[in-house]
Amino acid sequence: MLFSGSNDGALRAHSTTDGSVIWEFDTNREFETLNGVKAGGGAIQGPGPTIAGGMLYLNSGYGDHLGRPGNVLLAFEVQ
Repeated sequence: MLFSGSNDGALRAHSTTDGSVIWEFDTNREFETLNGVKAGGGAIQGPGPTIAGGMLYLNSGYGDHLGRPGNVLLAFEVQ
């Protein structure tokens, strides 16, 4: 699969066979954080997700180019 972020705040996993969306997560919202700091996602316009040690990391909230600003770093793991 191939992961991509979008200006609407969605993180999507696409099939490398036919390009279909096989998983989607909406980052365009507020999040409860581990350190209690208020955080919200938004547009994903920067670098793509990073995958390391069985985790996927993604920052969300780019306010340039008419994107929704935010300030969250998200971490996903396979369950």
